[in-house]
Formats: sequence, C-alpha cells, structure tokens
Amino acid sequence: MCDETTERDNEKHARAGGVINRRDFSQISAGGFLAAFASVNGAAATGAVKTKHVDVTMPDGVSDCFFACPSDGAHAGVLMWPDIKGLRPAFEAMGERLAGAGYSVLVVNPFYRDAKAPVVGPGASFGDPETRALLRPMAQKLNQDAAMSDARAYIDYLDAQKGVDGARKIGTAGYCMGGPLIMRTAAAVPDRVGAAASFHGGGLVTDAEDSPHLLIPQTKAAVLHAVAENDDARNPDAKTTLASAYKAAGLAAEIEVYDGALHGWCPPDSQVYHQDQAERAWSRMLALFNTALA
Repeated sequence: MCDETTERDNEKHARAGGVINRRDFSQISAGGFLAAFASVNGAAATGAVKTKHVDVTMPDGVSDCFFACPSDGAHAGVLMWPDIKGLRPAFEAMGERLAGAGYSVLVVNPFYRDAKAPVVGPGASFGDPETRALLRPMAQKLNQDAAMSDARAYIDYLDAQKGVDGARKIGTAGYCMGGPLIMRTAAAVPDRVGAAASFHGGGLVTDAEDSPHLLIPQTKAAVLHAVAENDDARNPDAKTTLASAYKAAGLAAEIEVYDGALHGWCPPDSQVYHQDQAERAWSRMLALFNTALA
C-alpha cells in the first residue's frame, strides 16, 4: 500500500544503501527509459513498435493516454494502470516495451478528471507531503464505480483499434493503486478480460464492502499478484484471502511475495527499483499473457 509507512520503509532502505541497481531516471524521456532497459539488462522490446498519444472519450470527460502496438498486424490488447504518480515517461516506456513483446497496449491517465499527464514532475516522491496532498484527492475519485466505468470505456477503445485482435482476450496490468484497478477491470468486463496482473498492489483485501477481493466471483481472468515484501509484512493474511477466493471461483492465480522487493519496486523511476525482481515480475506477466491471451 502506497502511504507514509511504506514511504518511510523505502527511504530508510535507501539511506542504508539498500536500493538495488537504481539509476537516476528523473530526467529521462520515454525513449530514454526504453534504452535504459536495454543498457541495464538487454531486456528492451524486441519487435518494431509504433506509439502515439491518444484521447479516449470517457463518461466523465476525456482521458489522455499513451498507445503502443506492434507495427504490423492485430494483437491482444492490454490495459495498463500506472501507480499513484500516474502516466509518465517510465510507464510510456513500459507500455512500449510490452508492445515490443507482441501486445497492443493502452497506458492510461487515471487522473484525467483533474489534470492531464504527467500530474507530477520528474523525481516526485509520494513521501513528500505536498505530493501526497496533490495525489490523494485524485486517487480517491477513482472509487469502485468510477474505476469500473473507466475500465469499460478503455476496453471499448482498445477493441476499436485496428491493432487489437478482438477475437483474443484483453489483459490488464496495474501497479500500486493499479492493483485494485485490475481486479475491478476484470469484474467490469468479465467476458473480455482474460488475464490480470498486479505489482505491489495496495488495498486488494480490506474490510470495506467494496473491497476488490469481493469481486473475484464476478471475474473470469487468470491472475498474477506480485507482492512487495513490506506490503506482505503489514498484511500477511491478504495473500491467503486472495488465494482462497480465487480457488473458490475456480480461477488460476499466481500469488507470490518477492523477497527483498519493497513497495514500488517495478517502475524503473522508483527509488526502490529492484532490477532483478522487476525483471522476474515482468517475465511472469509475459508468461501469464502468453497463455491466457493466446
């Protein structure tokens, strides 16, 4: 869960010299991030890709998004939800990289109701009180009803694109606050969403009547939940509750705590970016999509 407690964990880890393979990405463009993926570990997108910024008409306005797809043909679509800092160059690069693996990817601005992306500047930290004060009210607007409405509109957009094969299932991926959003996406359009992956997702299991895990019986997607070590330490029962709910629903679920990986470890501009564990999580997402979206 992205809050003051996890930020304190992350900052303490950084001060102790524990940030693993972190680079200074604060001023890099989307193209630079993609090149950085390659220079760090040779893992950049391999196929020819075309990209564009697009406006998606929503029930509550217009969402400025980033769309990336292979240069030729029609492919399975993927809806990518960024973390609480929103759509920015790091996530554009992640979308482009996924497109290079053979998917047509829409990376969305979840805060379109309030501002165009990027909503925070390079190097912004959720640990900063001013940044939290800006982002929290935006995130709170994305409640269950709003999220499911948005998911339907985004998937309608994907299905209308020539680069998307409508005969194949849609995938979705979400980071941090995107964890609940992939579950709400899977429930909003169960007949279209075949795979859902979350990375250091927060608030997946709560006591609220709209807890995301309560939607699992309404979904049909195979899932991956890659869990941060410090998130699990704070709520160790969440993974068990999730596993039981997926089993009861007859759904395939891979739920794993990533040792040494703190909340936020996957985006390459994170202060706790963990190269090895981020790559392992990425590979598990590809394995899920390759199977469930075939």
